[in-house]
Order: sequence, then C-alpha cells, then structure tokens
Amino acid sequence: MSLPVAPKPAQRRFQQASWDEPIIFELSTPGERGVLVTGIEAGVRDAVGDVVGDLPAGLRRAAPPALPEMGQMRVLKHYLRLSQENLGADFNVDIGQGTCTMKYAPKVNDQLVGTPALTAMHPLQNPADAQGVLEIVWSTERMIAEISGMDEVSLHTQGGSAAIWSNIAMIRAYHEANGEGEQRREVITTIFSHPSNAAAAKAAGYDVITLYPDADGYPDLEALKRALSPRTAAIMVTNPEDTGIYNPAIKDWVDAAHAVGALASYDQANANGILGITRARDAGFDVCHFNLHKTFGTPHGCGGPGAGANGVSAALAPFLPGPRVARESGTDGSTRFVVREAGEQSIGAVAPFFGVIPNIVRAYAWMMALGADGLRAVAEIAVLNNNYLLKKVLEIPGASAPYATGRRRIEQVRYSWQELFEETGITSEEIGVRASDFGMHYWTSHHPYLVPQPFTLEPTESYSMAELDEYAAVLAEIAREARETPDVVRTAPHNQTVHHTHHDDLDDPERWAITWRAYQRKYFGAPVDPAGRVGSAGDRIETGATAAEAAA
Repeated sequence: MSLPVAPKPAQRRFQQASWDEPIIFELSTPGERGVLVTGIEAGVRDAVGDVVGDLPAGLRRAAPPALPEMGQMRVLKHYLRLSQENLGADFNVDIGQGTCTMKYAPKVNDQLVGTPALTAMHPLQNPADAQGVLEIVWSTERMIAEISGMDEVSLHTQGGSAAIWSNIAMIRAYHEANGEGEQRREVITTIFSHPSNAAAAKAAGYDVITLYPDADGYPDLEALKRALSPRTAAIMVTNPEDTGIYNPAIKDWVDAAHAVGALASYDQANANGILGITRARDAGFDVCHFNLHKTFGTPHGCGGPGAGANGVSAALAPFLPGPRVARESGTDGSTRFVVREAGEQSIGAVAPFFGVIPNIVRAYAWMMALGADGLRAVAEIAVLNNNYLLKKVLEIPGASAPYATGRRRIEQVRYSWQELFEETGITSEEIGVRASDFGMHYWTSHHPYLVPQPFTLEPTESYSMAELDEYAAVLAEIAREARETPDVVRTAPHNQTVHHTHHDDLDDPERWAITWRAYQRKYFGAPVDPAGRVGSAGDRIETGATAAEAAA
C-alpha cells in the first residue's frame, strides 16, 4: 500500500541566502594570484618589441590598475555567494517583469555561443574566414523580415532603445531627403506605448504629442486624426500596448498617418503574442523593430547584452544603419557573405560593427529549433497563458484589470490594486516587495501611473499552469495579509538579503557611490594614488577619525 502524499502548499517556503559578503576589492590580498602567467619567451619579446612603449604617452597608465588580487577558489566562492542573494529567470517564476518579457532562454543556445569557434572570432577578421557567422546574421535578418513582412532588416543595433532611436533617425533622414525635414517636426505616440518611443523622438529634437485611450482603453482614432497634420513626421506606437490591449483599428491609424505624408513606426519589442499571426508590413507600417532579448529567446543578462532588429519597407531601406552583412553570388555560381559599410543615405553606425553576435546566434538557434509552426505556437501559448492568469488574478478580491472590461488581452495585462489600496492602505509597491519573500519578482508600471496602484504581468509561453497557479496564489496570499496582517506587508521583505530600503537614499548623490574608488574617497576620505590604489581602511581622514571608526 502506498503512503499518502501530502498536498503541495500553494506557496512554497522561501528564505533568501544572506551572506556577510564584502565586495571583491575588500577581499583582495596583495600578491595572491588565481593564474600564474608564464614569462614571455625571448624570441617572442624580440619579435614583438616594446608594445607598451610604442603607445602614445597619453594612452599609457602611470601605474598598473588597482585590480583585486585573489586565488581562483576565493573568486568562485565570492560570486557563488552573490548569485545566491539574487532572484532570476532561471530561479523563480519571473512573470512579474511586465513589459520586459522574461522567458526561458534554452541552455543549449548558451553552449552554442560558448564554443571556441565563436568566442575566438573578432569582428575585424577577414570575412572569408567568418562565412559561417556572417551567414547566421544574414539568415536571421531574412527570418525576421518574413516574420515582420518588411523588405529589409538590419541587426546592427545593440538593444531595443537603440533600435527605436534608429527608427526615428531613419524617419528624419527620409523626410530630409524629400525636402520636408524642417516642416515635419512632430511625432505622435500613445501613453501606453513603450516610453522609449517618446524619449527617442524627443532626443532627436521632435515635439512629441501623446494620445490617451478612450473609455474602453483603446487608442483613440479620432484623437489621432485631430493631432495629425503636415507637421507630423511619424506615429510611433506599440501594439498591443502595455495594457495588453490590441488596437483593432491599427490599419486605420497607419492609413491616417500616410494621408498626411507621415510615416508609421511599429514598436514590436515584445511580439510574443502576435508571432505568425499579424505582421507589421501587412498593416502598412514603414518601420518596425524587435528586441531579440524579449521575443526571440535570448537572455536579458541584467539589462544587457541586448540586441535590436530594425525592419523597413523598400522605400526606407537606403537609410538603414550599418555596416551590414550581404550575400553575393560569384560568376561561378558560388555564394559568399560580405560586410558592407553603410551607404550614402544611411543614418550610419549607431553601434560598433554589425551586431551583437552571441545574441543573434541564440535567436537564430531559437527560431530554427521552433520553425514557422513553432513560432506561431509561441504566440498562441503566450496568449493562452496570459488569459488564464487574467482569470486567476481577477478572482482575487481587490484586484482588477482596468479598460476593455470582459475582453481578452494579448500577451500581458496591466492590473490594478486600487480597490485593495482603498480598503487597506497597502500600495502596489509594498505588495511587490512582499512578493520577493515568496521568491517572486513583481513590477508595477511605467510612469505616469495612469492605471492606479498598477502591476504588470506577462507570463509568455515558457511557464506551466502549475507555475501560473503558484504565482496567483502568492498574490492572493499577500492580498489576504493586506487585510488581516497589514504590518507584515508594510515591513517586508522578511526573507531577503536586505531589508526595507528608502528611495531617499537613491535621490541623494551624497549617500551613494558608483565605484569603489568613489566609495572610499567619499565615505572614508581614504587617499587614492594616481594608479587608482586606495589607502587602507585605517588611514586617517580629515575629521581625525579612522575609516573603521567612520564606518562604525
């Protein structure tokens, strides 16, 4: 007879590891080494000469840099301890990252980019010796061109915001080439489009007009028509927006922009819910972009390295950033891949070389493994997961999903705890901090908080029903605590490495330092020599106290 199995709790117990771990500079021991480098052979020294001596004086250090000195085992322990003090996509249910789209990044793809055949490559090596990786870049561009419907794609940019900047730069170059650069000085966006669109347009010198949704949360077509004029350079919109609501009138928006001579730019940074279902060019868009690290299975990597893809119609292809990879056919019928510098009308280089190769290889492998049917399945499962979670969250008293009442959402939802806040005084930020005690990540929203007490969830295709159930159960438990034991929520986190933080600290530059040297100089008054070496912790500071006393 088998023994009964105890039911799994809705929320698992979680206690974050907490180490009294100094930063690596404090662990440094003079003379300690991780690797003993052999001396330079006499023949090599004679052949190479004095490399440092040949550098201009202005490029030479006065003394070696003050790098930490540690053995390998101590370095390993240090970073393993730090890793235990973090949450991450491979560790917890990370659907609370909202618009940043955390999904599973297959580890086999990490193995691919870690092979010596790829890591030993250099962007300046002869293209004849890099045909494999250049073909991957070219093929990835062609696949994204098919996914978007666009005529040409460039993988030159190194992230989503850089790709959006490239979009507005190409739009500006297009109008300037047509003699309308001075006339068209306005860009229209929506409040729930990704903020980088408005920011990039503003940085490019445009006046930005931001449109708000109608009562049901849909972008207002009539408001767009009133805002459009011969001064409009472009509309720059995200669809579905950050509410998860898809604009069914998107073709009408594009047509209205074209009617006044403006261009239409489609932000598809996280296209998880529409792969293989809708395409930017089919709606008439002139420009679009993707984030490979949001849609195509490459890791965020703590905010980098990202990778952006810019897609354009044939009319804007001459303005794409570069250099770019091209395929050429020889007279003998052979094919080769070359690197071409940007053309005369191109906006030029917005990043070094021709793309973030490790992430391009990851995205290529992800798309090739899934195939066309698999990419569409990604979208279908992402939408299914999102609407399943929507139903679970709306069953929690105090939670709501403003706008489009009773309608389905695409790949994410911007929810609200406003009802719970009015009842208990507990804010969305406090709930997010408390969620970390359950090993969960949680994000509120972009500013401004048009949705009151917001929280944004995007489950993607990666998460199982059990994980979605667990995440919803955590939210339900915190909502219960907010009513019954609110101080538990207000004083969170309780199971974390650090405890309650105050944003005032981040707003005051006198209370933080971004480098070890600045920290020593600002807080301890320790001397810093020209080589960057910092005085010891026992050095006297101007107040007459030692650094150790000051720290205490």
